[in-house]
Amino acid sequence: MTQFNETDLTEAVVRSFDSTPNPRAKFLLQELVKSLHDYVSKTGLTFEEWDYAIDFLTRTGQKCTDTRQEFILLSDVLGVSMLVDAVNHRDREGATQTTVLGPFYVGEHKVTAHGTDISPNNQTGERMFVQSRVTDLKGKPLAGVPVDVWHADDDGFYDSQKPNYDEVGASARARFITDSDGRFFFRTILPCSYPIPTDGPVGEMIVQTKRHPMRPAHVHFLVNAKGYEPLITHVFMDGDKYLDSDVVFGVKDDLIAKVEPRNDPAMPDGTKASGPWHLMTYEFHLKPGGGMAPKPLGTRTAEPA
Repeated sequence: MTQFNETDLTEAVVRSFDSTPNPRAKFLLQELVKSLHDYVSKTGLTFEEWDYAIDFLTRTGQKCTDTRQEFILLSDVLGVSMLVDAVNHRDREGATQTTVLGPFYVGEHKVTAHGTDISPNNQTGERMFVQSRVTDLKGKPLAGVPVDVWHADDDGFYDSQKPNYDEVGASARARFITDSDGRFFFRTILPCSYPIPTDGPVGEMIVQTKRHPMRPAHVHFLVNAKGYEPLITHVFMDGDKYLDSDVVFGVKDDLIAKVEPRNDPAMPDGTKASGPWHLMTYEFHLKPGGGMAPKPLGTRTAEPA
């Protein structure tokens, strides 16, 4: 019988996938084996460390639910999500920059009328009016495009993190359809910087390694127009102190928007303002192509994502 040493073992495992029918699957599996074995050899991994790694991954899976994806969070904080994003969007050709989807694209994104307040129950947050437009790379407006938006509240929590989410439903989350000029607009609250969830194994890793868990304030957008690449991105608030140290490495300069404090008695759509408010303006430019937009976790409707 063959007596495997470190080198022979890796070669044998790689060869064991030689008959894989799908060439891409064969390539991915063989390269994964090489990388994993190389990591074990380079680090001199101990039994105790490997046992801890298995337990960590097991607990990561156990933390996942219909509205929480701990593995996405792990991918985010290790920079893997942004690396996959970068590899798949190497040439943006003037298109809006992409960034991570994040683990909170969940629940219902129902079509909502322009100008709707998507955070009507939040009485403590500072009010914000968002006006935006979707165009192609030449500036031609794109009409009839579904745009999903979602963001955290002024306490730094997404609706799906709240214990009463199943009863109360979606908040700070909606879908808009661009008008004939490619525009959409809505009212909400000014989001704040917030920590990623630290009550699971990913948070445990962040705390133990002395990294801060903070994300800069932002609003998520998923723009999904037929004939164009789906755009998954954030728009960040200018001046946030965590822009240069985002725990998931998701910030890009082009995605930072100036959010203007305003005292006008009415917002751009004529809605009466009850006090000071903020104006965020941003334009999205889509790249021709195709692809599938992700489905929300815990989707409750048959609508396409």
